[in-house]
Amino acid sequence: MKETPNHETTLSTALIFTGCAPTAETIPPSEPAAKSEVTASNSNPFYQESSLYLKYPPFDKIKNAHYAPAFEKGMADHLVEIDAIADSKEAPTFENTIVAMEKSGQLLDRVATVFFALASANTNDSLETIRSEMAPKLSTHGDQILLNGKLFERVRTLHDSRSELGLDTESVRLVEETYKQFVRSGAKLSADEKERLREINSQLATHQTTFSQNVLKEVNDLAVVVDSRDELAGLPDAMIEAAAKEAESREMAGKYVITLQNTSGQSPLSSLTNRALRERIHRVSLSRGSRGGEFDNRETFTAVIKLRAERARLLGYENHAAYSLENQTAQTTNAVNERLADLAPAAVRNANREAEDLQKMIDAEEGGFELAAWDWDFYSEKVRQERFEFDESQLKPYLELDNVLVKGVFYAATQLYGLTFEERHDFPVYHPDVRVFEIFDRDGATLTLFIFDPYARSSKRGGAWMNAYVSQSHLMNRQPVVANHLNIVKPPEGEPTLLTFDEVTTAFHEFGYALHGMLSCGPTGQRYSRTTLSITKRASRCRKSFSKKCWRRRSSIKVLPPLNTSPHRFWTSRGISSSRRMSPARTASSPLRRRR
Repeated sequence: MKETPNHETTLSTALIFTGCAPTAETIPPSEPAAKSEVTASNSNPFYQESSLYLKYPPFDKIKNAHYAPAFEKGMADHLVEIDAIADSKEAPTFENTIVAMEKSGQLLDRVATVFFALASANTNDSLETIRSEMAPKLSTHGDQILLNGKLFERVRTLHDSRSELGLDTESVRLVEETYKQFVRSGAKLSADEKERLREINSQLATHQTTFSQNVLKEVNDLAVVVDSRDELAGLPDAMIEAAAKEAESREMAGKYVITLQNTSGQSPLSSLTNRALRERIHRVSLSRGSRGGEFDNRETFTAVIKLRAERARLLGYENHAAYSLENQTAQTTNAVNERLADLAPAAVRNANREAEDLQKMIDAEEGGFELAAWDWDFYSEKVRQERFEFDESQLKPYLELDNVLVKGVFYAATQLYGLTFEERHDFPVYHPDVRVFEIFDRDGATLTLFIFDPYARSSKRGGAWMNAYVSQSHLMNRQPVVANHLNIVKPPEGEPTLLTFDEVTTAFHEFGYALHGMLSCGPTGQRYSRTTLSITKRASRCRKSFSKKCWRRRSSIKVLPPLNTSPHRFWTSRGISSSRRMSPARTASSPLRRRR
């Protein structure tokens, strides 16, 4: 998914004119909270643009103590710029209003883009404290812009006369989207209604931040502790060793700790033979956020739902779903409900048919129990092996991470779009597992720097996502620095990282979003590129079709080098051992460029 952890957060609204999207986190999780304020301009790396190539963030210089002062100064500077636009005596023009807003808030853009990226990828107690403190402040900051009556009148004047301004199609689109954002944010409300909206937005910012923080804390708190290796029968050795290492990190040497993934279903359920442990893991996974205790999210969730509903009604919508969908592809709740109603009967029939097959397998083994949710993945694998002679565990040795990335994802991007790649070891990173690549366009020009962060850790939220650490803007002469974040279990030191097929497709999928981030180059700024139909459509097609093109059988023969029969050499020149082996092909040259 493309990052904004919560597409709906008031932080997104607060930062609308800075071109930044919530992302973020910081450097060492162990770094203590800020001990002193950072006030001198030359001591805070956010106070000026990074001197590194493509304005890449100086992670080695950024400390937790830098964030709050940079946020405070960034918001203050931004409001000065916005007030100057709103109070201008000159008649509103596209340049002195719309473009001026796009140029404003550069310090806030820098700090927010990095902070929210790291708050998702490598958080710590200090960052979470800052995040909680800044949430209502950023909400208030956004409202000071979007509920500014004089500023809205300038935007409305341009919107009403947009066909007479001599603007190109993309600039007209930006005017329309800017006006729409003001209206959707309450610019047309009465003074009393605006005041209530400010209260709602501030409360939502706080509750939504608490909710996401509780999700990560709950995942870490509910890791399943297993006493003996025998209980883990069926798990791959690498996964067992990773569980032992996790236990050691929690000062539980001799035990095994199975950490939870973001999804309700958990990957160990497909291979664990211990049914009681499968049930335990499944029930623990489903209990997250609703089991009582410090991280229970039910009260917070209820508050968010009520506030969203009130805000939707205040803004003239029947409910929050109608408000949220207005800017989405479906546009209306009726369209969503109709699609779900069409899908549901077929999905239920398919699930029932699968359940019958799984129960037959259980009965054939004289299991003596009825199929339960925690049995589904385990017996699905058994049925797949029996019916198709396919065992996913036998595929994993062919899917080593570096080969999937370089000879799979990168190779496909080279074949489809002419991109080439060069790993860079001269940039600072926020975690030792992070890798950096320079990506070149078809003509050899640098397109972006790409940050690859593959492994799960307790300081990282679940799931997989793409985000930017430097937001793209032609207007500000700024190329993007984009990232893919995955949550692959890190193997013991010295062992290869072997992926499941789902993890491979996720890697392709997320790089499709990264392609969107590098190729959506609007003439004014990142927000513009997101709202421009012609540009975004092209980039969106890259994102949506990338993994499909790479994995359709016909295309895969043309696009991807086939797999090797040797599980130790991974992707080279021969086909994977299978009755459905693809035709042999020559070994593809590596898409990685040599260091210049």
